[in-house]
Amino acid sequence: MAKYKPYSYAQGQFIPVFFNKQIQKGTFEYTLNYLVDNELDLSIFDAKFKNDETGAPAYDPRILLKIILFAYSRGITSSRAIARCCEENVLFMALSANSRPHFTTIADFISSMDKEVAALFLEVLLVCDQQNLIGKEMFAIDGCKLSSNASKEWSGTRADLKRKAEKIEKALHRMIVRHQCMDKDMVEPEVLERDEQYKRKLRKNAAKIRSWLKENEDRQGTSGKAVKSNITDNESAKMATSKGVIQGYVGVASVDKKHQVIVGAEAYGQGSESNLLVPALETIKSHFDQIGEEEIFTKAKIAADSGYHSEKNMEYLFTENIDGYVADNRFRKRDPRFMTSQRYKELRTYHFASRSGAKRLFRPEDFTFADDLSHAICPAGKRLYRSGSNVTVKNYKAYKFKGAKRDCLNCQLRKECLRKPETTPTRQLAYFTGTSEKGQERFTEKMKRKIDTTIGRSIYSMRLAVGEPPFAHIRSKMRLDRFSLRGKKKVNTQWNLFCIVHNLKKVHTYGLAEA
Repeated sequence: MAKYKPYSYAQGQFIPVFFNKQIQKGTFEYTLNYLVDNELDLSIFDAKFKNDETGAPAYDPRILLKIILFAYSRGITSSRAIARCCEENVLFMALSANSRPHFTTIADFISSMDKEVAALFLEVLLVCDQQNLIGKEMFAIDGCKLSSNASKEWSGTRADLKRKAEKIEKALHRMIVRHQCMDKDMVEPEVLERDEQYKRKLRKNAAKIRSWLKENEDRQGTSGKAVKSNITDNESAKMATSKGVIQGYVGVASVDKKHQVIVGAEAYGQGSESNLLVPALETIKSHFDQIGEEEIFTKAKIAADSGYHSEKNMEYLFTENIDGYVADNRFRKRDPRFMTSQRYKELRTYHFASRSGAKRLFRPEDFTFADDLSHAICPAGKRLYRSGSNVTVKNYKAYKFKGAKRDCLNCQLRKECLRKPETTPTRQLAYFTGTSEKGQERFTEKMKRKIDTTIGRSIYSMRLAVGEPPFAHIRSKMRLDRFSLRGKKKVNTQWNLFCIVHNLKKVHTYGLAEA
């Protein structure tokens, strides 16, 4: 017969635990504990408290910061989960000196530190600079789109939401009428209870929409036009991602080339990133001015993808003498290395049919233009004659082309070429010369010429290796798959805290201090 070692759950044992012995050298928690206690100036948090003469003593911000940053490093964002870790996990007990703050204290501290997080980010950036972790040779600017703590089903313009409320109210009215016509004796009580629950839900949803409509106007987009609002979090936005449309924020980060230290971070509730390049550059300049490195752009290069490409952004780069490399959406097509690549051909075919199911029309780049711009050839092989030369379209010079009715009316590709093939007889398009109305070269053309050089392509090719690893680290290792807070200030605080943890990890891995 088998023999086993005896055991008893009734026995007890006293285990002495010294918290300072639990934080071992060489671990991230040791680095975090050392930096917060010895290197970071957290005096800005003192202004939050007015209890020097009266009132109960508050938790030390250093204690709260340690457990919050350590929790974020392990992918724990819930304040309840963080509080539970302080009661169950010996490392959290050690970092908090067994103070065990309540989850409401943790939640309030995070949600109210929107001003303090900027100073904290700068303090950590200063430590990185002192540790020689920032090369200051090249910065890559990119964004990461993450879902917010709001459902996209509650999004729409005022007109959309009004129609939704009316639809809910009509459904509620139909249910009431149906119930009035029913013989309650013939209906199971469970069915009646389920219908009553559904009616209460409809009334609640309709009241929620009506209340929002009374207090809010349409949200204005960057172009000045009305965009979809969200009842739950009106500062978030609908945005397209590789995995579909989400309701969320884009976390923008400016990353240094040497060790991928994040030198600037901000969260925005908008899908388009075209107007976010200038704020990112101004943040970089402001941060380095404050840590004593003025005129950072006299030697540092900037790289950003096509999402940040616009005429205004290119004008800013050239007028401010910033050595920037920003690709346009036709950058790869002009690269001869991609023209013969089978993978690129498949990619073009994939993008030709929109993943959303929307109709994709032929664009000007799908047409072939004669060298002297006397005519153009459409994808169907038909000739378009020139209908205007040196005309002005949106303050830029262009050549206009128009198809012949004999070719367009019977073309098999009308649906792919015309937005309204039933009413529009022929296709028209414009070819921009790259100069403004006054004959000046567009800044977009200057950037194209700059980035298409061998040196330009070589520098821009480093953007992916510099800018993407921090996002992989934050999303995969620290498991930030969505923002758990609502409102731009709170979401921006959470994004900056994750970027701070990323930078602290760099200090832990590559730093030379006692930590």
